[in-house]
Amino acid sequence: MKKTSKLLTAGLLVLSMLAFAGCGNKQEAPAGNEAGQQAEQQAKVYVVGTNPTFAPFESQDDNGNIVGFDIDLMEAIAADQGIEIKVESLEFDALIMALGNGSIDIIASGMTITPERLEQVDFTDSYYTAGLNIAVAEENTTINGIDDLKGKVLAAQIGTTGALMCQQLVDDGIAKEAKLLADINICMLDLQNGACDAVINDIPVTNDYIKANPGVVKVVGENFNAEEYGFAVSKEAPELLAKLNAGLANVIANGTYDNLYAKYFTEAAAE
Repeated sequence: MKKTSKLLTAGLLVLSMLAFAGCGNKQEAPAGNEAGQQAEQQAKVYVVGTNPTFAPFESQDDNGNIVGFDIDLMEAIAADQGIEIKVESLEFDALIMALGNGSIDIIASGMTITPERLEQVDFTDSYYTAGLNIAVAEENTTINGIDDLKGKVLAAQIGTTGALMCQQLVDDGIAKEAKLLADINICMLDLQNGACDAVINDIPVTNDYIKANPGVVKVVGENFNAEEYGFAVSKEAPELLAKLNAGLANVIANGTYDNLYAKYFTEAAAE
């Protein structure tokens, strides 16, 4: 009897230990599930593509940081909507392609809303009204407006509305050649070196360049081609578009937009 009792007791002890171990395993599973759920619930980081050669909308500071009106405005919108963003530098003419293949989620790069671009992407409500102007070397006295571009070599940043205007003037038999270059700084260097006769570019960007480089180039003639800037997203991202529009409306309403505008644009740049 004693022997049987000892065996029974030992068996019960083993079963008890196994049951306890089983309970321990069950307690670990929810922790793993919770971790997985938390990971899934982490906010998506939206990649903002820009071409930082378009001051004051986007440029690089002395430390290589991408700064500018577009960047500050996008950060304000993101904060308002509770989303996280990171900014990446690309060539301007590669931005829409990058948006299409999913490399980026948003374009914030002083991009004009045009019918052609609307076929490929969706734009937010306009956040800036701009236009084009003509810049020539400071010492130039022969070009005083668009009527004086006959037979001239023009330059503009590739992929911009300025580039479209240059090409249109060539196609119309007015200008001799349209040089479409990587960024506006290269265009201005071409102008200073005599490699082109005039640069057609967005008004605030040209004005900002003149402010930073006095006595080098000047604006001639009247401004033309009023145009609207917008942030672009994929046509497959209607929810993101709605967030950006809501955030833009809020930062305009609460005065943040006005503060950023005053920070980046002089009265001359806003004309």
